[in-house]
Amino acid sequence: MPGSTKNVLEMILAGGEGNRLYPLTEQRAKPAVPFSGKYRLIYFALSNFINSSVYSVYVLTQFKSQSLNEHINESWRFGSLIHNHFILPVPAQQRTGDSWYHGTADTIYQNISLIEDGDFDLIAVFGADHIYRMDLQQMTDFHLKKKADVTISTIPVAIKDATAFGVIQVQVKYQIIGFQEKPKRPKPIPGREKEAFASMENYLFNKDFLIDILYKDAKDKNSSHDFGKDILPKIFNTSRVYAYDFLRNRIPGISKKEIGYWRDVGTIKAFCGADMDLRSVKPEFNLYNKKWPIRTASYGNPSGKICFQ
Repeated sequence: MPGSTKNVLEMILAGGEGNRLYPLTEQRAKPAVPFSGKYRLIYFALSNFINSSVYSVYVLTQFKSQSLNEHINESWRFGSLIHNHFILPVPAQQRTGDSWYHGTADTIYQNISLIEDGDFDLIAVFGADHIYRMDLQQMTDFHLKKKADVTISTIPVAIKDATAFGVIQVQVKYQIIGFQEKPKRPKPIPGREKEAFASMENYLFNKDFLIDILYKDAKDKNSSHDFGKDILPKIFNTSRVYAYDFLRNRIPGISKKEIGYWRDVGTIKAFCGADMDLRSVKPEFNLYNKKWPIRTASYGNPSGKICFQ
C-alpha cells in the first residue's frame, strides 16, 4: 500500500486502572503488565506505530505509571536530531481543571495543547492494551481516500458475540450510519448477515475536526466525555465518519490464520487466552515474524531457570 504523506500524531490511551486484570495490575498500570515473558502490553501498540513509520507518539498515563514510564524511557528512545521523532509519556496534569481524566475524550481534551501546538494533519487515538498487528498507513490511506473526518477501526465478529462490543452500522461503502453499545440484537454488516462490526476503539481524526468536537464536548455538562458513548453517536449524521475493516489490513510475513487477529486482554480470562494462543508449534499469533517485529527492551539479565523438585 502507498504510504500517506500526511503528518500523523499518535496518542495512546494508557491511563486506565485495569481493575479487571487484578492482581496483575496491583503494582503497575495495565499497559505495563508483562506478556509472554519479555513483552509489555503497550509494546504491541508501539511496535505497530514504529513499523508503520509513525514516529510521533504521546503515551497518556495516569494510574500507577512509574513502571510504565521507566520502560518507555529506557527502551523506546529516538535521537534528538530529527524533528517530530519521539515517544514520550505524558502524566495527567490537570491542565483544564482540578479533576483527573473522566473518559477517553476528556483524556485527549486535557492534553489538547499537544495537538494544537504540533505540526500534524491527523491525530490517531489508540488503546494500549490490545494484542494485534496493524499497519496504520493502510488505515490512513483509507481515511484520506474517503475524505473522512473520523475513521474508526472495526473488526467483524459473529452476531452472537457482538453483544459484548460497541457495534457500528455502516452503508455498503463503509460510511457509519449508526452505533449500538452492547446491543441485545446487533445489526449485521450489509451483505454479511452473520457478522457485525465491533469497534476496536482505535480512532483517526482530522486535526481541526478533533479540536472542534473536543471543545464542544467539554462544554456539555450531560456528557461522560467518552468517544464511543458520547461523541461518535452524535456526529455520524452530520460528519463524514467511516469504518475501517481490520480484516483488510495486510501485514508482511503473517499466516492466513493471523489475518484479523485482535485480542482485548482487559480481563484475566482474555489475558490467559491470548497467552495460550502463542503456545502451539504454529501459533495463531506469531511473535517470530521478522518482517513486522514486536519490539522490546534488551536487558542484561541472566536467562530464566526452571527447577524441578
